[in-house]
Amino acid sequence: MLDYLITSKTRIKLILKFFLNTQMKGYLRSLSEEFGESTNAVRVELNRLTEAGLLESKSEGRMKVYQANSKHSLFPDLHNIVKKYIGIDLLIEDVIKKLGNVDLALITGDYAKGIDSGIIDLVIIGSVDKNYLQVLVEKTQTIVKRKIRTLVLDNGEFELWNPKFKQEKALVVWNNSVPSREKEQA
Repeated sequence: MLDYLITSKTRIKLILKFFLNTQMKGYLRSLSEEFGESTNAVRVELNRLTEAGLLESKSEGRMKVYQANSKHSLFPDLHNIVKKYIGIDLLIEDVIKKLGNVDLALITGDYAKGIDSGIIDLVIIGSVDKNYLQVLVEKTQTIVKRKIRTLVLDNGEFELWNPKFKQEKALVVWNNSVPSREKEQA
């Protein structure tokens, strides 16, 4: 879908990087290496997105660091479009909501970093029927055209892993303890 709306593959990669997990930051050289693109191609698109106000840039030492501008009026819309493009909206509707007793769900790995690698790592915290989870995951994989790897943890196991998830800037996609309007901002 985005490929038809936006013709620059570099711009699509940048939008996915910064608008899927809004905690992500990046600088020119690291983005160029990550995308396998020339620094010039990445610089042009970073400049366009910054001029449009969609990205913010800050100097950290000798580097210019970029991040999504969460104050931009189109930020919520772009964030939702990216989630729909990746299939996270379907993941929530078709898997997490149907499992029942899910306290928290996180995306880790490449997608938490804003990289569209084709494999979504989903961590579910709660008590779920793993056989039913597998049925839902297989159904959803065919729809979103991405492989979904799951890890189910109870609350005690999550406490052990939580520092790692925070360090990796895991993307919270479901939080049962947060009222529905605030879930999108969690």
